Amino acid sequence: MLLVDKLNQYYGGSHILRDVSFAAPPGKVTTLLGRNGVGKTTLLKCLMGLLPAKTGRIGFMGQDITRLPAHERVKAGIGYVPQGREIFPRLTVQENLLMGLATKPMGTEIPPRIFEMFPVLKQMQNRRGGDLSGGQQQQLAIGRALVFGPSLLILDEPTEGIQPSIIKDIERVIRILSEEGNTAILLVEQYYDFAQSLSDHYLVMERGVIVKSGAGADMGKDGVRALLSV
Repeated sequence: MLLVDKLNQYYGGSHILRDVSFAAPPGKVTTLLGRNGVGKTTLLKCLMGLLPAKTGRIGFMGQDITRLPAHERVKAGIGYVPQGREIFPRLTVQENLLMGLATKPMGTEIPPRIFEMFPVLKQMQNRRGGDLSGGQQQQLAIGRALVFGPSLLILDEPTEGIQPSIIKDIERVIRILSEEGNTAILLVEQYYDFAQSLSDHYLVMERGVIVKSGAGADMGKDGVRALLSV
């Protein structure tokens, strides 16, 4: 589904991403872990076309998308939930979700399954996004990314600042998507227990380099938690 090959990125003279290579297959959760400032969000911005890759290749569903603009990557089937959610606070919940259908024909309706996954969004359709709690805004951001049916879902620290009950809701939705087998999920996370519970495959990044990878079931014996401690 997603294939990243020797990706490099710089900020000024700083080498931020160093020959990053990995794959994210459909129906699996690939988790990227690492401390703050190691290049995780920079990597996601390169994957989405928000930052140009200096060198390397990004392949998606057999197509080279390395130089595609961001909106073309969305059209190709990539959904992105950025760190900090970035919903439209003055738009209603319904309007925020409809923004996720921008690549679809005019008049396309919000799929009922979005409200099945996140019932609170149905209850609050007419409420402005900015009036929702942080956890509700995160559910809205994920719903907006899912509304057009992406083949790849990228989540940047979805548990950050979220109450435990909503973390469980987010975990449930990720499991549903994974079990359906159609969507590749790339999850960037610092919350080790959440990542471990979902990971089919893990990657650990340090200073822009993937320093360790393996099966999610092996995270404990591989000492991944220790690699994340400050």
